[in-house]
Amino acid sequence: MALPALGAAGAAAAYRAVQGAGEAISQGAGFGETLQRAVQGAIDIGRSADAASTHALTGQGSVTDVVLAVSRAELALQTATAVRDRVVTAYQDVMRMPI
Repeated sequence: MALPALGAAGAAAAYRAVQGAGEAISQGAGFGETLQRAVQGAIDIGRSADAASTHALTGQGSVTDVVLAVSRAELALQTATAVRDRVVTAYQDVMRMPI
């Protein structure tokens, strides 16, 4: 499945999000705190996609804004699913290690 093109604004937002996570890690924030912040960001992106869809349905928003917001939400969901799969795989690998 191809990833949606988000344009320059989407790329800049993704870069700022990664920079923020890198700064949090370098300042001593734990893995759980960083993960919680990432999940909250994904939830916020989903809510903004819902809001954009609602605005478009009422005639107050543009279709372009809806497509961009839904694409960002889809990308955030795909990323969360990939991270979850990696965590489960790592847990299973640890559980198979001999003691």
